[in-house]
Amino acid sequence: MPKQDMNQPDRTPAPAAADRIDERAERVKQATSQAVASTKEKVDHAADRIEQGLHQATDKTAAAAHRTADKAAEVGERGRAAYEQTRERADDWLEQAREYVREKPVQSVAIALGAGWLLGRILRR
Repeated sequence: MPKQDMNQPDRTPAPAAADRIDERAERVKQATSQAVASTKEKVDHAADRIEQGLHQATDKTAAAAHRTADKAAEVGERGRAAYEQTRERADDWLEQAREYVREKPVQSVAIALGAGWLLGRILRR
């Protein structure tokens, strides 16, 4: 075995240790990069699924809103038709009452007095 000088440090193991450190650091970098890439992929996939779900929910909500608006318009139209029909009936009844009063004025006054008297009795109680 060659004799080592105590003042000179042994340099052979140092480069090997440095190489191992660099090699392991490189492995850590690669593993980190792979983990980050995998995570990005999973996040992108999840974001795509969430976006798709939101689009479907928005489409369903819009369809429901359209159905509701159509139904409201239909109900409004039926309400207008019922109002018109009721108004026409009321006009017809009013016209019939006018004709009756013209044809039979004395009976009309007697009926009005009787109805007024009866209504007064009912409301007093």
